[in-house]
Amino acid sequence: MRRPTVRQVMTSEVVSVRPGTPFRQVVSTLAEHRISGVPVVDDDGGVVGVVTEADLLRKEEEAAVGAGARRRTILPGLARATRFRGDAGTAGEVMTAPAVTTTPDATIVEAGRTLSEHGFKRLPVVDPEGRLVGVVSRADLLRVFLKPDAQIHEEVIHEIVIQSLWLDPAMVEADVRDGVVTLRGRVSRASLVPLAERLTASIDGVVDVVNRLDYDEDDTVPAHGRHRR
Repeated sequence: MRRPTVRQVMTSEVVSVRPGTPFRQVVSTLAEHRISGVPVVDDDGGVVGVVTEADLLRKEEEAAVGAGARRRTILPGLARATRFRGDAGTAGEVMTAPAVTTTPDATIVEAGRTLSEHGFKRLPVVDPEGRLVGVVSRADLLRVFLKPDAQIHEEVIHEIVIQSLWLDPAMVEADVRDGVVTLRGRVSRASLVPLAERLTASIDGVVDVVNRLDYDEDDTVPAHGRHRR
C-alpha cells in the first residue's frame, strides 16, 4: 500500500535567506510572505539553519535586556539610541542550527512526527545533497485528512480487504463518514478481525475505525478449545 509522501504536499517555491541577510530584512521577509520561519541557505543551496519568529523575538529580548543594563550607566538619550540593536545582526547570528529537515520521500506520518517532536510549524525539505527543494507545513500535512470518504472506502475495499486480507469484498462492508470507517461483516477466522482494524487505521485520512466484524472460527485459542460461531 503506497503511503502519501512529503513530495505530494510540499511547497516547491520556497522563500529563503542567506546567512548574511540583515536582521531587519529577515523580519520583513516573514511579514511579507506571512510565514513563521524561513530556511537559511548557503551559496550552493544547502540548508545551514532556520530562522523562526521565536529566534527573532529572542534576539530582540536580548537586545532589550542589554539596553536596560546600559541605560543605568549612560545618558538617557544615548540609551534610546542603542535600544534594540538586535536589528543590526544577521540571519546567521540568530538562526537555529543545524536545521531539522525532512526529505521528499518521507511519509506524511514521519514528517508529522518530526514537527511534533521539535515543536515546529514548518520543515525545510532537502535532496540527498542537503539542498533546499521545498518546505512542508503542518497545514500541508493535515490536508491528507481531507481525503474524500469515497476514496477512503475504495482503498479499504481494494487495498485492505482484497489485496492484504485476500477476502471476498462481499464479506466485508466499509461504511465511511467524515473519515470514520465502520467495518461490518463476517470473516472466517477471529485473528482477521483485529488485523483488518489495524490495516484500515493505517490508511491516511482515516480518523477512527469502528470494528463490528464477526467471525466463524476462533483461531486464537488452542485447536481443542476452538468453536464456531
